[in-house]
Amino acid sequence: MLEVDKVISQRLTSSVPLVAQISQYIIAAGGKRLRPALLLMVCGALGYGGPHRFSLAAVVELIHTATLLHDDVVDASTLRRGRATANETFGNPASVLVGDFLHTRSFQMMVEAGSMRIMEILSEATNVIAEGEVLQLMNMHDPSLDEEGYLRVIRSKTAKLFEASARLGAVLAESDPATEEACATYGQALGTAFQIIDDVLDYDGEAAEMGKNLGDDLREGKSTLPLIAAIRRGTAQQAATVRHAIEEGSTEQLAEVIAIVKATGSLEVARDAAIAEARRAMSAAQLLPANPYSSGLLELASQLLARRT
Repeated sequence: MLEVDKVISQRLTSSVPLVAQISQYIIAAGGKRLRPALLLMVCGALGYGGPHRFSLAAVVELIHTATLLHDDVVDASTLRRGRATANETFGNPASVLVGDFLHTRSFQMMVEAGSMRIMEILSEATNVIAEGEVLQLMNMHDPSLDEEGYLRVIRSKTAKLFEASARLGAVLAESDPATEEACATYGQALGTAFQIIDDVLDYDGEAAEMGKNLGDDLREGKSTLPLIAAIRRGTAQQAATVRHAIEEGSTEQLAEVIAIVKATGSLEVARDAAIAEARRAMSAAQLLPANPYSSGLLELASQLLARRT
């Protein structure tokens, strides 16, 4: 990961000072670096030790960072990873344009690997992520969204880059198609579980721990799995309260909505869904060669369920 951070730092140079300033601001905020770590761990599990693993791990982190910049503008977010978002600090126009810069820089870097297959995987992933963003925008303030629709959004918006990161590790290692698909399945399942737990924490977390404002999803009118389950499992009055909160996108009823989500057992429903995805990831990881890296992939899927940030 230190090598990946070196690559990121070297490639964020620009003759335009504000581009470099905002890029460094959001990269320096840290984060879990799960996607590049996933790529490196798959490479390790499959025995690939070449230098392209560092540059492509940096590429997936830059793509992820670009989506964060755009996300925060769309969602009017003010807090991420415990500090002010880039759009809050530098304004919306600069954040959108620097997000575009990170996307284009990532494409410059992926070309250097000299592989059409790698280009195909990453270009398709960025396209699906963009579609997921639009899909989520269309679903804002819609309390009729069901679990299938919710999963379609998160598998596009979040899980796709996890899937691509794991698949790239297999491609770099020149794995057979079955191994490549096992890695892709692992990444998709891990990313899906990650997002479900993230959505649970919006109703069962602490702002100080999470580094973002509690209830942000509700304020944005997002119908996530805890709310979908609460509408399905609650009384007519409880369901009406949750529907109204989603439609209005207001946190005035946040305490009441949290109480309904907890009383209806909806957090457990969502956690069970995350557990099912984590198990799917672990089943895929067990198809890889047994070594410390594949053991790490199994442990990552298991520990994901206990995350609080």
